[in-house]
Amino acid sequence: MRAFVIGNVALDETYSISALPEPGVSIFGAQASRDLGGKGCNQAIVMARCGVATTLAAMIGSDDRAATIREALAEEPVTADLITADGVASDLSIILTTPDGENSVITTRAAAAAFTPERVARSLATAEAGDLLVLQGNLSKAATIAALELARQTSMLTAFNPSPLQPWFSTLWPLVDIAFLNQSEVRALTGETGDAAGQRLVQQGVRTVILTLGGEGSMLMTADMTCKVPAAPVPVIDTTGAGDCFMGTALASALLRQSTIDERALRQAARASAITVSRRGTRSAFPTTEEMKEILAG
Repeated sequence: MRAFVIGNVALDETYSISALPEPGVSIFGAQASRDLGGKGCNQAIVMARCGVATTLAAMIGSDDRAATIREALAEEPVTADLITADGVASDLSIILTTPDGENSVITTRAAAAAFTPERVARSLATAEAGDLLVLQGNLSKAATIAALELARQTSMLTAFNPSPLQPWFSTLWPLVDIAFLNQSEVRALTGETGDAAGQRLVQQGVRTVILTLGGEGSMLMTADMTCKVPAAPVPVIDTTGAGDCFMGTALASALLRQSTIDERALRQAARASAITVSRRGTRSAFPTTEEMKEILAG
């Protein structure tokens, strides 16, 4: 089974600040890191480090950022399907981190939005029944729907992380097998929280819903069961990329065991994301291939 991640790739520029600024207020900050990022790229790297055969399909520009992205991605065990969009800048994420480890992220999406349904079809041309399609919220509505519908026709498994939020996401649920959401995302999409929110998504067509609850852990819901898994306790340094690490690890755990997402997958994902939040940065904070082997053996 292979994973096809169609999403965004970006350069992450992380700045350490004392507190998030109020409107109209200038503050000091220090650049903490500059590294490969983007939700699609993050999830692909994590799955590949877990040992899943993973292809990342993403749009980039024809600029200096693109060259840096190609070089950095070549260091990872990911098959890179990078497509150059003429006249478009490669995407960039500005990440603001505070001393308590929380972050706010500003992401451009000009390159990701250039992904067309026709390009989606080419990127999934070799996909087979049982392979996994992974999507996030950076693509256009047309490209996202095209990918999900093609996956259905091919009998692929589909996983969706609705971030950044877009108003048309509620139309996608019948095409989604597995949804990963945090508390703010599920509240925005359903108007509810916790069990009620998860069950609402199940009623709307999602087969498996995973809610990430920060320090409180995570919750797995299907039509037949609900399971809550605690977070792995660890001092929090930087939460950037923790959700992507959690999702990628959980999906990889299930794929490698030829299983559905289960409590074991969530426990292993909690261990991986705990390592991520204990380090600064994004890609550099993810567990290494060797650390992933140890996590997935447990």
